[in-house]
Amino acid sequence: MTKKEANTLDIVLMGREYRVACPPDEREALQTAVAFVDEKMREIGEKTKSTGERLAVMTALNLAHELLSIKLPGGFDMQEFRRRIASMQARLDEAMASQEQLF
Repeated sequence: MTKKEANTLDIVLMGREYRVACPPDEREALQTAVAFVDEKMREIGEKTKSTGERLAVMTALNLAHELLSIKLPGGFDMQEFRRRIASMQARLDEAMASQEQLF
């Protein structure tokens, strides 16, 4: 296994495979997130009959709304939230770019 392969993870969302960048120490957390997002996408897809990009956007908005609705005892760290969203967006962009190269 090359160093690059060691820092990637193959995931499946809505039956489609993606390869995303992921440090080995974050694999378990990412797999948990993938399962959660996949479940949400399926729920929203069943309710709205949306597919593809529209379903992904609706799911992202739904999850962001849920996250922003959570009241944390120590307050909400917006900078940390923005950093994590940017990180997730970069991972998704990378996964989508590599998938587009396949077709």
